[in-house]
Amino acid sequence: MAALDTRRRAPGGSTPARRQWAARLAGLLTLAALSCAPAIEAAPLEVYGRLPRLENVALSPDGSRIAFVKTEGNTRLVAVMSVADHSMMRGVRVTDTKLRGIQWADNDHLLILASTTTVPFGFLGDNSEWFQMQVYDVRSGANYQIPEADNFDKVDVLNVVVGRVMVRHIRNHTVLFVPGLQYMGEAARVLIKVDLDTRDSTIMRVGRVGTLGWVVDEAGEVQAEETYAEKDRRWSIFLRRNSRLQEVASGHEDLEFPELLGWGPTPDTLLVQMMENGERVWKLMPLKDGSMGPPMAGTETLSEPIEHPLTNRMIGGVRPGDTEEYVFFEPALQDSWNALLHTFPGERVLFESASADFRKMIVRLEGPKHGLIYELIDLDAHRASPLGGLYAGLTQPLEVRRVNYTAGDDLTIPAYLTLPRGKAPRNLPLIVLPHGGPAARDNADFDWWSQALADQGYAVLRPNYRGSTLDRKFLEAGYGQWGRKMQTDLSDGVRYLVKEGIADPARVCIVGASYGGYAALAGAALDPGAYRCAVAVAGVADIKRMLTWVNEQHRSKQSWAQRYWDRFMGVTGPNDSAVEAISPISHVGSITMPVLLIHGKDDTVVPFEQSQLMYDALKRARKDVQLVTLKHEDHWLSRSETRLQMLESSVAFLRAHNPPD
Repeated sequence: MAALDTRRRAPGGSTPARRQWAARLAGLLTLAALSCAPAIEAAPLEVYGRLPRLENVALSPDGSRIAFVKTEGNTRLVAVMSVADHSMMRGVRVTDTKLRGIQWADNDHLLILASTTTVPFGFLGDNSEWFQMQVYDVRSGANYQIPEADNFDKVDVLNVVVGRVMVRHIRNHTVLFVPGLQYMGEAARVLIKVDLDTRDSTIMRVGRVGTLGWVVDEAGEVQAEETYAEKDRRWSIFLRRNSRLQEVASGHEDLEFPELLGWGPTPDTLLVQMMENGERVWKLMPLKDGSMGPPMAGTETLSEPIEHPLTNRMIGGVRPGDTEEYVFFEPALQDSWNALLHTFPGERVLFESASADFRKMIVRLEGPKHGLIYELIDLDAHRASPLGGLYAGLTQPLEVRRVNYTAGDDLTIPAYLTLPRGKAPRNLPLIVLPHGGPAARDNADFDWWSQALADQGYAVLRPNYRGSTLDRKFLEAGYGQWGRKMQTDLSDGVRYLVKEGIADPARVCIVGASYGGYAALAGAALDPGAYRCAVAVAGVADIKRMLTWVNEQHRSKQSWAQRYWDRFMGVTGPNDSAVEAISPISHVGSITMPVLLIHGKDDTVVPFEQSQLMYDALKRARKDVQLVTLKHEDHWLSRSETRLQMLESSVAFLRAHNPPD
């Protein structure tokens, strides 16, 4: 819904133009529009394990071009197509790149954001995930990385991006403002100005201690800066005053300090997210005095702003729920969106991109009629044109039901139940699949992992356990409950489905990644009565070692990351006596079920050693354990080959220890 950041009425019907569009795409991209008929047989794991065939679909500001990422076999390509005649323009091969997103800078330049796992030259410590950006000129086919280190003679500027890239159009030039790093004995944040027409680059600002980012106006002037000093936990917001940035607001916060989200609805206001009376709120900060009034009316339930593609001003927001809802402040735009929703009854409609005048939009449809497909909406022509399906060989997602159950302390836990194809929902084998985070949430939108497991014959339960980001009260209910009530929330879901006759109590396993991987190990070690096997992907096993590693990475015994973990775990650091009680590796002797550990070697969030330590401990205790190493894979399963390897390994393990038949 915003710029690339390292920190988301048109009647349908088949017309000759619509059929021509689909045929053209089928010939050029092999991305034909999907059939509406439901699939009869289960899709193979490879369909789910590969990266989407079509993703990151984006309209140019004038609506004349569509950029997208296409995957065919082992080849990935950023491609551009003309809307008028459907002709293909030059593309950029990104097969070996962990692509994170694309964005139009103007009608001729495309920004491509990727990341790599490495230690930059001159840095010490373990690998980290570093973001890099390329500019692709669709007219000439030229592409180059920004910032270009060769453009800086007297300072060492790294070819990395460390925040939100802002695009401005100044005197007929497209100019990027890129948060980067310069290295002069130690790294410092800098704001780099890049002219896409001349490729000239200059350092506009050198950050102060704790600089997080800047906000630049339409004339290219820095109007605001935000900082957070880790050492004393002090936050500050600076505004432009007489050609200088002066502090207008400050305070001390352990974790949830105010955040500059960008521009407000007008060019003289900034949007600030902050905590007030225990709730997260959005406020407008006028540039003239930096004062902040009451929270913006009608934004209480919004999770992120929607920005105009050219001005970056806030024009609406996203409301999370079973699926995302979109709120637009301009009545005419909201009316257009509501009419579009009525065009696709019974389908989930997800906003992807729009032209600057919002007369053309790209949406993603999910549902029983259209399957999983991107559509181009032309409001002026009253036409919806299919662009192609997300996954080759998958025409119909499996049914997802919203269920609510009661935890042991009477807290209502919402969850999503994905049901297998062609089976009545009675006495089914069950997989519990808790999400990562833990400060995150699941919804009813398409999820490749749960769909893959369900297509193997399992019912799959994705609980929003306490600590999930449903609302502030529900989030805070998870504080101090890591390995405790957050864990029993999962097994309470099993008991609910058993009571309802949906799940077979003798055929239940737990599978998860990241925090979900921890929950899988904790299910085996701390709450084993509900499960017969566990699959942990990139899970935390040894909490003391994990917290020690976090401190080492941040070179601090009380970093922001440490405090985040401590709040959920209910501990005060790695040496807290309470750590052992919730650490799976301390309870290896209690594990009686088979355990599968899967971990990427390039994981920079939960280090690979966590799975290795757990594997070694289980082996010493002569337990049934396997370890699968994903070479060159990170924490997010970013590569097709290793994502598929994870699925194949886990399904083989589940079939052996919890057969679906």
